[in-house]
Amino acid sequence: MADKLVIVESPAKARTLGAILGRSYTVKASLGHVRDLPKASLGVDVDEDFSPKYVVPPEKKRVVSEIKKAADTVRRIYLATDPDREGEAISWHLVQAAGLDKGSPPVQRVVFHEITGEAVKAAFQEPRVINMNLVNAQQARRILDRLVGYKLSPLLWRKVQRGLSAGRVQSVAVRMIVDREQDIQDFVPQEYWVIEVKLAPPDDEDTSFKARLFALIDGTKLQIASQDHADRIIADLEKADYAVKAVTTKQVARQPAPPFITSTLQQEASRRLRFSPGRTMALAQQLYEGLPIGHEGSVGLITYMRTDSTHVAASAVTETREFIGEEYGARFVPPKARSFARKGKWAQEAHEAIRPTRIHRQPDQVKPFLNSAQFKLYDLIWKRMVASQMAAALFDTTNVEVEARTAAGKKKAQGYLLKASSSVVKFPGFMAVYTEGSDEDEHGESSVALPELKVGGMLIYLGTCPEQRFTEPPPRYTEATLIKALEQKGIGRPSTYAPILSTIQEREYVSKTDGKFRPTELGGIVNKILTEHFPRIVDPGFTAGMEEQLDEIAQGKHEWVTALRQFYPPFQDTLDRAWTDLEKIDISQDSGETCPNCGRSMIIKVGRFGKFIACSGYPECKTTMPYAVKTGASCPECGGELVKRISKKKKVFYGCSKYPQCTFAVNRRPVAQPCPACGKLLVHSRGDWAKCTACQHTVQVSELDKQKEEVAS
Repeated sequence: MADKLVIVESPAKARTLGAILGRSYTVKASLGHVRDLPKASLGVDVDEDFSPKYVVPPEKKRVVSEIKKAADTVRRIYLATDPDREGEAISWHLVQAAGLDKGSPPVQRVVFHEITGEAVKAAFQEPRVINMNLVNAQQARRILDRLVGYKLSPLLWRKVQRGLSAGRVQSVAVRMIVDREQDIQDFVPQEYWVIEVKLAPPDDEDTSFKARLFALIDGTKLQIASQDHADRIIADLEKADYAVKAVTTKQVARQPAPPFITSTLQQEASRRLRFSPGRTMALAQQLYEGLPIGHEGSVGLITYMRTDSTHVAASAVTETREFIGEEYGARFVPPKARSFARKGKWAQEAHEAIRPTRIHRQPDQVKPFLNSAQFKLYDLIWKRMVASQMAAALFDTTNVEVEARTAAGKKKAQGYLLKASSSVVKFPGFMAVYTEGSDEDEHGESSVALPELKVGGMLIYLGTCPEQRFTEPPPRYTEATLIKALEQKGIGRPSTYAPILSTIQEREYVSKTDGKFRPTELGGIVNKILTEHFPRIVDPGFTAGMEEQLDEIAQGKHEWVTALRQFYPPFQDTLDRAWTDLEKIDISQDSGETCPNCGRSMIIKVGRFGKFIACSGYPECKTTMPYAVKTGASCPECGGELVKRISKKKKVFYGCSKYPQCTFAVNRRPVAQPCPACGKLLVHSRGDWAKCTACQHTVQVSELDKQKEEVAS
C-alpha cells in the first residue's frame, strides 16, 4: 500500500513519475496553481506591507480537498513541482491551501530537471525545505503585475474604451513595436550603387569570378550615390588594366552554438518550424513531462524547458561525446569537452540547458511514438545538443585584392581597388548535424572556390555588373527577433516570453502580417498614453531594473516588500495625476454599415463582452448589431460572406455570416479572390501562398492581387 504522497502540477507528469516511483507512492496532480489573488478585487493590502489575500478558486477546491484527503493516509509528503520560481510558489501555495504545514506527516520539496529514473531517484535522496527566497521573488512579480494591471486598466477603460489592459512587461513590448514602426515611417532611403567586375585569368576565361569595387587605389573608401557617378566609374573600369595586388589564404574555424535555452529554442522554432512561442512551449512541456515510448513506457524526453542556463551536466556531456565518436568518428570529437558560460547578466539561478535526457534516444527511434510537431521539436533539440559537443567546422577562406589602373593612372597612383573572397568547407564538423539558422543567414559562405591567383598576375576584363540599391529601414519585429530583443534588454524571463507575445495580440495592440508585428491604431493610442503619463512603466531600462531586483530577491539579496515600497508610491502619485489630467479619447471607428432604423452610420464600440456595432445616433437611436470582421470571401455553400469569429475557447476561425442557417467554417483566413483553377474557396497558407480548399491548387496571393488590379484598370 502507498504510504508516500507526491504532488506535481500535471496529470502527464504524474503518470510518468508514478511509473518511475512504484506502488509505494501515490502521485497527485494539482493542475497548476491552487491559490491566486482574487479576480474581482485588487487582493493586495498596500497599507499592510502589500500583504496578498490569496483565495482558492472554485474550480480548484475539489483538487485541494482530494490532496487533503490523500495527505491523511500517508507517512510522508513530497512536493515535486517544476524546478523554478513558479514551481516553488505552487508548492508553497499547496502547503498553505491544503493545510500541510501541521508537521505531521512531514512535507519535503524535491527538485529534478529531467523526468528519468536516475534523476528522480537522486532527487528523492536529497529532499529539502521550500526555498522562500524563490517564493518571495514569484510573489513580488505577481503583486507588481497585479498593482500595475488593476490600477492602470480602469483608467484606460474610463479614458479610452472598455476591455483595455496594461501590463508591466507587455506594455514595454508594445512600446518597442510602436517605436520600431515609427523608425520605419521616419526612415528616408538613401541611394547607393554596388559595382562588381567580372574577371578571369588571361589563359582561362572559364574560371571567371566577380570582384566588388570598394575603394580608390589610394585606399579611400568609395560611396557611389548616383547613377551618374556609377556611369563615370564604369567607363573607367572598362578601360582599366587589372592585376592581383594581394592574395590571403587561411583556415577559419566556426564553433557550434550552445544547447538551447528557453529564448533560443523559441527563436529557432519560430524561424525553422514556424511554431509560435506558445506552441513551442506547449510541445516542450509534453516532451519534458513524458510520453509513452514503446516498451520503455512513459519517458521524459527532454530536460526542463524554462531555463536561461547553458550549463549541461557532466554525465550528459560524456554520453554525447561518446555517441559522436561512435556515430561520426574520432575526428568529430574535440579534444576537450565544451562548456558554455551564460553571458547574460540577467541569468537566473543555475539550471541546465534544454537537452535530450538520453542522447542515444535518437529522433528516428522515437518518431513512431510522437506526433509530427513533437517530433520536429525533439529533432531540433537533439541536433542542437549533439552539435554543441562536436568539433568545429573548418573553412578554407581566400581573400583577393585587385588593382584596376585607369588609363590616366598607369604611371600615377590612379584607379580603383576591388576585392573577392570565397570560403569552402574543408571539414564539416558540427555542421554535419546542425547549423544555426542565424549563422546561415549571416555567413552564407560561397561553395565556389576562386581560381588560383598569384600576386602581380594580370587579369582580363569580362564585364561590369552595376546594381542600384537603397538603404533599408530597420526590419519589423518577428516573434523570434522580438524575443531576442526582450532578452537582450533584460525584459521578462523564460516563463514570460510566450505569454507576452500572446497577450499583446489578444488585446489587439499589435497585429501580425506575414510573420511581422505592426502596432494597431489602438496599440498606438494606448502606448501614447502610457509613454506620456507613465514613462517609467514603459521604459525598458526601468523594467529591466525591476527584473534584476526580482533576481536579487530569489538569491536572498533583497527584500521583496522593500522592492514594492520603492515602486508603489511614485506609481500611485503618477496614477492620481493621470486621472485628473488625461482627457477622454474617442476611438470609435466607422463600421461601414448604415443603421436599419434611422439611416445614420453605425460605429464599432467595445462593451463588457467585446466589440459590437452601435448607431452613431445614440441615445436617440439604440440600435446595435453583432460585430464581425469581413473577409471579402464568399461562402462556398450558400454564397454569404465569410467573417472572422472567435470560439468560446478564444480560437479564431472564419464562418458564414448567415449562421445559424449556414454552418460552414474554416480555420485558415480566406482569400477574397476565388481559386483560378476551379473557382472555389482559397485560404491563406504559408507566407504569400494560398491553397484551394477543393482542388488543392496553390497560388501566390500577390499574383492574385496583381490580376485584380489589372482587371480593375
